[in-house]
Amino acid sequence: MKLTLLGGGGFRVPLMFRTLLADQSDRRVTELRLWDTDAGRLAVIRSILQAMAQGHPTAPKVEVSQNLDEAVAGTDFVFSAIRVGGTEGRATEETIAHCCEVLGQETTGFGGLNYALRGIPTAIRIAETIARLAPEAHLINFTNPAGIITEVSSRILGDRVIGICDSPVGLARRVLDTLEGAGLVAAGTASRVIAGDDRVRLDYAGLNHLGWLQRLVVDGDDVLPLLLERPDLIESFEEGRLFGAEWLRQLGSVPNEYLHYYYFARETRKADDAVEATRGVFLAAQQLDFYTRAAALPDPEAYALWEATRLRREETYMASNRLAAGGVERDAADLASGGYDRVALAVMKAIAFDETTDLIVNLRNGDRLPELPRDAVIEAPCRIGATGPVPLPISPLPEHAVGLVQSVKYAERTIIRAALEGSLDLAVAAFAHHPLIDGVGVARELLERARVEFPELGYLS
Repeated sequence: MKLTLLGGGGFRVPLMFRTLLADQSDRRVTELRLWDTDAGRLAVIRSILQAMAQGHPTAPKVEVSQNLDEAVAGTDFVFSAIRVGGTEGRATEETIAHCCEVLGQETTGFGGLNYALRGIPTAIRIAETIARLAPEAHLINFTNPAGIITEVSSRILGDRVIGICDSPVGLARRVLDTLEGAGLVAAGTASRVIAGDDRVRLDYAGLNHLGWLQRLVVDGDDVLPLLLERPDLIESFEEGRLFGAEWLRQLGSVPNEYLHYYYFARETRKADDAVEATRGVFLAAQQLDFYTRAAALPDPEAYALWEATRLRREETYMASNRLAAGGVERDAADLASGGYDRVALAVMKAIAFDETTDLIVNLRNGDRLPELPRDAVIEAPCRIGATGPVPLPISPLPEHAVGLVQSVKYAERTIIRAALEGSLDLAVAAFAHHPLIDGVGVARELLERARVEFPELGYLS
């Protein structure tokens, strides 16, 4: 099986390679193609993969493609994890957001919408290239903002583009780990979440980084009430500590961690002001240091440096939110990182070899959420097999969630229109209608500042 990884110089590529190395089956990936616009970063990551492959005789053959056409032609699957403008772009967006006193997270609010404006033209180019040179291939999208990029790509590739995210999987695993620890579900239940075991069903729905776990069915029984009736259990795992037992019991569900930006927007903004640097600024400096130092090291030492850098990266994940919640520490299991890599491999195997599995992915809505257009991409469970993804039934969105989901999806679809039509007016409208951007005036100021900083937005008029 041939896999193409777009964004092959990205920092998290070794996580995917680690998962590929662990697969010793006859149905493993045998060829991994890497493509990136940054040759220096790509060379560093390739050296790390070489170190990781030592002692693994069945390791995939790694090839570096010189251009996008070469990377895509004849491949079986394309995994897209690109970042137009690099980590520096994210840091700049966060700085602009702070100047305008709004939240600047990379996938939420201004950060997500502006990131989409920068990335949509490249996403369209990628989808069109796949349609032309690998018409049978599936695109597995992890490029952020994942819901928007998946939706615009689906206009070209239909349901052959599947957006993935590790947040819902991590949420379900943490809930089940908590219930396991309390003896309320059988040991080993949490490990079934990405194992294709339909004895564990996740009733989760919403948008990417904006969803709720409403039921958690284990062997036919909903075990989520066992958690919600126990404040001590709720506040023993990350989302429970982040939101608090009282709020989760009020909701009657467990929200995706990114909903903290909505439920506690003021507190998170204050926490952002209190930290020495936003996470984007921190990561931009960290990445520059890592790639510079790793380029001068032998392969094994570059790999060791990557591991140390990765751990520090995971420790700072959503640091402002955890500070706003009173200094919540990350669970040790989450520092291991990964998740999206295992989801991606499960999707590939399900399609290539009909190893049917149920996973939460980003896919076109159909009639699952009647509050949204049929072609709008949502995040919800699907059964994936040789014929691709088939949507699974989900509970209706709770009343408190409907308006928020509709507002955010309207902003997302308007930013897609802005990019496709090159319209400044539509970009302002998208910003102004997002719940985390408080008005037309600040929307215009955000866009004006972004156009000064990002030449990629020159297509807007």
